[in-house]
Amino acid sequence: MTTITDSRFDAVEAAMRRQVDGGLLAGASWAILRGREVVDERCIGMADIEAGIPLRRDHLFRAFSNTKLFTSCAVLALVEDGRIGLDDPIGTHIPELASLQVLRPGATRLDDTEPARRPITVRHLLSHSSGLSYGLLDPGTLLYRAYSERRVLGDGRSLAELVQTLATLPLAYHPGESWEYSIAIDVLGHLIEVTTGQRLGEYFQARILDPLGMRDTGFTIPESERSRLAALYVGVDLLDPTKPGLRRMDDTPYPGAYTKPMPRQSGGGGLVSSLGDMTALMRALVPGGPTLLRPETLEAMRIDQLADGVCVGFPMTGPVRGKGHGLAGAVTRSPSPLDPAGSEGAMQWGGMAGTHWWISPDQGLAAVLMTQRYMGFWNPYWFEFMKRVCAAA
Repeated sequence: MTTITDSRFDAVEAAMRRQVDGGLLAGASWAILRGREVVDERCIGMADIEAGIPLRRDHLFRAFSNTKLFTSCAVLALVEDGRIGLDDPIGTHIPELASLQVLRPGATRLDDTEPARRPITVRHLLSHSSGLSYGLLDPGTLLYRAYSERRVLGDGRSLAELVQTLATLPLAYHPGESWEYSIAIDVLGHLIEVTTGQRLGEYFQARILDPLGMRDTGFTIPESERSRLAALYVGVDLLDPTKPGLRRMDDTPYPGAYTKPMPRQSGGGGLVSSLGDMTALMRALVPGGPTLLRPETLEAMRIDQLADGVCVGFPMTGPVRGKGHGLAGAVTRSPSPLDPAGSEGAMQWGGMAGTHWWISPDQGLAAVLMTQRYMGFWNPYWFEFMKRVCAAA
């Protein structure tokens, strides 16, 4: 396939090469879209440092939380079809989650709870305002310990079994009243299965992958294609993402991942994908041609769903005041010093293994950046990438 490059984006490549040469990234590949047209696409660095394999356009990446975009789009397709509603209580479709308890402020025991003031809705789940937690980013907390002990993130159980476990645990807060990154999108994966009677991967194939010609995306990699999976690396200092040095991470997220079917197809983090496939999905979410979802749905995706005074935030970063959350990812209310100027209304998300997507409709820009750095979500290199794209465009 012919490589598409535009010299105006040479500064983007120079910035990413500094990350590679400085030992912060093994490699990086990206596609930049102006409207629906791919105007720049490049691959630099290595897919496998130890084996000396350069990164190519056809390499596969662990999507991790980029999977959430697929699940969110699949849910919104079911909304368009009239099969579910955004404000449906989730208990209407998944009875186990109909009547949940909420931890009281300052609780030190799991049974120090009160009834939820309102039911969790599909909208709450899409925007991570449901009260669910993750057991991932906040070690030492009561719910982190409970999620870990109950193996909420264990892939050896089905989505139905996951939901049954969540039904025995309290919520972190009353639905709609706060924000916490959570297992919510896996719950939506189960909702898709309950609604369609298909496994999540089957619905993805029929509704998203086949229509868009996405041949590299799935929950398992055929044996003949496994050599295309890029190696994964992590920085030598998790607390300092600017410190040079990478350490290889084989068998992540678990030994044999992506090599065989598992009981649970994680709608929150289980896919592998390629630059080409992610680019096809971006084009299908930008108006101006055939789109995956209706134009009004695409517009609704980037409307901030969070209550007044609530914003995105993580335990290690605290509140991110300029970021709300829409129906598929974070939305920029007001650009921070890290964001490109003029990017109000942009939506974005990424995966912990270093893949990102970004759509800024008001600027007419979108981009995909595929790297293989663990703990790479909202790493400084991502914000530099966005700024360089906007400055060049």
